[in-house]
Amino acid sequence: MVKRTRFDATDCPVARSVDAVGDWWSLLIVRDAFDGSRRFGEFQRDLGVAKNILSARLRALVDKGILEHTDSDYVLTEKGEALFPVIVALRQWGEAFSFEPGQPHSELLDRRDGKPLRPIEIHAADGRLLTPADTEVRKL
Repeated sequence: MVKRTRFDATDCPVARSVDAVGDWWSLLIVRDAFDGSRRFGEFQRDLGVAKNILSARLRALVDKGILEHTDSDYVLTEKGEALFPVIVALRQWGEAFSFEPGQPHSELLDRRDGKPLRPIEIHAADGRLLTPADTEVRKL
């Protein structure tokens, strides 16, 4: 079996984040938790993932402090809920680039007015809209 490369000691925040939730099952579990799944059986049914894989991913998400396991439920922690913009950004990227025009897909809607969310944007501290060309990584 191939040993997984770990990034939990690197100085890169993206690599550490990927180390915590970087496999697709973990991200889909977090997505389903935002969608209301709480019990092992709900995750298993909705994802169609093997029970041993689901158990391992749920355990890892609990160990990383992303989910909390109560008597029978898995609940997002504050750390887990902070992944909401990440999940929304992945969803919006997928809506823009993973479907043919007019091809049906699920939508994330504002509960209050039933309308789709505005696309996520990255803004500078002064409010300017930023592109990748406007940013730089400074290594400390």
